[in-house]
Amino acid sequence: MKNSDNTLPATVYDETNGLTYDLVGDYYYPRLTVPEEPEGDIGRFGRMRKRFLKEHRKGVFAELLLTGTLHYYLVEVNNDALTMIERITDQLAKAEGVTEDLKARDQLEWIRAMNSCRARAEEIAVRELILS
Repeated sequence: MKNSDNTLPATVYDETNGLTYDLVGDYYYPRLTVPEEPEGDIGRFGRMRKRFLKEHRKGVFAELLLTGTLHYYLVEVNNDALTMIERITDQLAKAEGVTEDLKARDQLEWIRAMNSCRARAEEIAVRELILS
């Protein structure tokens, strides 16, 4: 592996694993890079899922982090949670008769009822998507 002048090469490419190694002192270290994560907010539910994974699913968290897919995954979880909450809120409101007619008659009652529907929908989404 030495050059013609009896020195070690500064970099070596290993075809078996596709990695390039750099000589630092007496050792070769792999040239590893983690892909940059995209810009953007992962949202409230993405942050909740991230915290859950860090505390309770450390292997999954490490895999997502090391493969560079954590941010994409958390954005997807956040979007799925928001979609689920909206769908369940609409279904609960319809089932409980929270309509535009109620909104016209009694706005405070409509707000109370919609907040109740939304809170229950968020509980379901958190249980199903975040804490599983």
